[in-house]
Amino acid sequence: MGPSASAGRRYVDLCVHCHLDDDDNRKTPGPGDIVSDGVITAQFHGSIGEFNLSVDFQAPPQGVTALFGHSGCGKTTVLRCIAGLTRLPGFLQVGQEVWQDEHTFRPTHRRPIGYVFQEPSLFPHLSARGNLTYGQRRITRHAAGPGVVQFDEVIELLGLVPLLDRAPANLSGGERQRVAIGRALLTQPELLLMDEPLASLDRFSKEDILPYLERLHDSLSIPLLYVSHDLTEVERLADYLVLLKEGRIQAAGPLAELLTAPDLPFARLPEASMVLEGLIESVDPVYGLNEMRLSSGYLLVPGDSATLGTRRRVKILATDVSLGRRPPTDTSILNSLPARIQSHEFTAPHQVTVFIALGVNGEGDNILARISHKSWDTLGLKPGDLVYARIKAVALTDALAGTEQLFAP
Repeated sequence: MGPSASAGRRYVDLCVHCHLDDDDNRKTPGPGDIVSDGVITAQFHGSIGEFNLSVDFQAPPQGVTALFGHSGCGKTTVLRCIAGLTRLPGFLQVGQEVWQDEHTFRPTHRRPIGYVFQEPSLFPHLSARGNLTYGQRRITRHAAGPGVVQFDEVIELLGLVPLLDRAPANLSGGERQRVAIGRALLTQPELLLMDEPLASLDRFSKEDILPYLERLHDSLSIPLLYVSHDLTEVERLADYLVLLKEGRIQAAGPLAELLTAPDLPFARLPEASMVLEGLIESVDPVYGLNEMRLSSGYLLVPGDSATLGTRRRVKILATDVSLGRRPPTDTSILNSLPARIQSHEFTAPHQVTVFIALGVNGEGDNILARISHKSWDTLGLKPGDLVYARIKAVALTDALAGTEQLFAP
C-alpha cells in the first residue's frame, strides 16, 4: 500500500509456544535476546555437505506462513531445523520459550509440534481410525484437557468420517494425506509443520485436498508453517511468505505485499497475480453476487456459497486488469476501482506491468495491471496518476464448495 511496495514489509521470526517439563533448563532472556509474545523467531547458520544455509526471520503466531522457493533452496532444511530433526547452529524462540540457543537444544520429542511429511507415513496395520487415535495416545501430560481440537472436530474438518474403518492400502493418496494431517492435529500441537504435503499427489488429488487445507486455515488458532514450491498452493493458503533462494532469505512478509512488490520476481511472471481479502457485507441472491469490502473499495464476487460476515480471498491475474482515465460506462465489467499509479516496468515485449494502489489517494491494497505498451503511451500514463482499475475476472477460492470459481463480472 502506498508509494513503496516494500515499505510495510515485515520480517518475521520462527518461534512457537511450548511447555517445558519441570526438569528442562529455562532461560531468562537477556538484553540481546529477541522477546515477542507468540511470535516465532528462527536464526540458523551452517552447512550440510556443500549446502550453506543462513536464515534469520520471524513468523506470526497464527495463520499460515509459507516457506517458498525453487527446489534445493533450503525450505525443508529450515523446517527440519525448527522441528529439531536437523541441528545447525542458531537460535529458535517460540513465544517466551527458547527451544535452541548456544546452551539449549530441545529434542524433537519435547517440541509440541505436528509434522506432516511429503509422503503420508501411516501405520499399514491400523485403520484410518487407529492411525488417528494413535496420535491422541501420544499427547503429553501438558496437553491434557480439552486440547486444541477434538477427535470429532478433526474428522469433520478433514472429511474423514467415511474413511475411518478403511485400511491405508484402500485409501487414495489424498485421503491418506488427510488422515496423516488429522493424526498430527490430534497430538494437540502448538505448531503444525507441513513439508510439501501435496507434492506427491496428482492434480486431481491436489484439488481434492486443497479445500480441506483451506478449512484448516480458517479453523485453527495455531500457526502452520507450510513448505511448497507451487505458487498456486501458496496463493490459496498462505497469509505470510518467506521467500528463500540458495539458502538465504530473499524476502519475508505478508503474502499480498510480496506478490506485488516491484523488487521481487513474482510481478514479472507471465501469470503474475495478486490476492485480496475482504469481508462479505451484502448478498444479492437474484444475481448470485456478494459485495466484498476491501481496505479501499468493494468487489463483486460470486455469492452462492458465501455468507454475510465471512472473510473471503480472491485471486486476480494482472492480465485481467485494464486501466482507464475515467469510470467505465456502458460496459459488462462491473468491478472498477479508483487507484493511483505507483510505478511501472516494461516486462514482456510490448507490455507494461503497472504497480497501482487502490483508492483515490492510493491508500488501499496494492495490485498489478498488465497492459500493452501502446495503451500506456496512448493514455499518457505516469506514476502518480489517478486511474480506474477495471477488473475483468476474479477467482474466488471456496473451501466449502471445494472449488475455485472464476467470475467474469
